[in-house]
Amino acid sequence: MILDLDIGNTLSKWRLKDADSSEIRSRGAVWTREEWRPGADIPDLDVVEAVRISSVARRAVLEQTVSLLEHRVGRVHVARSMPEALGVVNGYQEPGKLGVDRWMGVLAGYQLAGGCCVVDCGSAITVDFVMPGGRHLGGYILPGLRLMKESLKLGTRNVAIDPDSEAEELLVPGRRTVEAVNHGIFMAAVSAVNRIYSEVCDREGVALPVLLTGGDARVVARGLQIPHAVWPDMVYAGLEACFPLTAAERAGRMSGAPGVPAPVSLEKIRAGLAFSMLL
Repeated sequence: MILDLDIGNTLSKWRLKDADSSEIRSRGAVWTREEWRPGADIPDLDVVEAVRISSVARRAVLEQTVSLLEHRVGRVHVARSMPEALGVVNGYQEPGKLGVDRWMGVLAGYQLAGGCCVVDCGSAITVDFVMPGGRHLGGYILPGLRLMKESLKLGTRNVAIDPDSEAEELLVPGRRTVEAVNHGIFMAAVSAVNRIYSEVCDREGVALPVLLTGGDARVVARGLQIPHAVWPDMVYAGLEACFPLTAAERAGRMSGAPGVPAPVSLEKIRAGLAFSMLL
């Protein structure tokens, strides 16, 4: 078995993948803690042959995790943000300071679609662009839905937006405080992503497919005005691309990869952007 870990600031997500068949056997998530306990938090560690890790948690959390795993598992691969990898040139002035989860998403997106816009909807909403040819432009970091809600301090943090809600419902004025908060942060998030995408495509002169991942991807996706696909395993796919351990991975197949959405024309993007500037 292969254990893939995506250690975030809030949640540590994991999955077990069969090394022979490439099938996903189980998956789950635990809260990221100061003392994270592989073997107790993650089942079946005794059957794991190799581990791949993407972590944006504090360095001490990663070091402790790697130390514990190395005593139990033969191979532990830790992803790092690099100046260049898999045909992509990191756009950061200091490449190592790009969040490795964003780097994994950019690498996976590029392997799947070539040039693309990658949107990760987690504790923060990040929007990254990689051009056809592999030039990563850098990106944007916005407060995530839960972070925006917590900042209002209105006691609504534990009432999440229903991911199956119709976008039209979430764009009308709320008639209760919880609704007003949920509709407001939804409007803020989707408006920002729509505008960022249009501005960058206009400036670069290219229409790019949009790929979304993260815990709130399904919610944000409902309000996007641009063709897109949701890819829950995008960070894991970046780990697969960087450290291919199965025959399928070595052949370039990434788990859960969606069909690549065909973007609208650049002319339509520019027309929509021009109209929005008149409002």
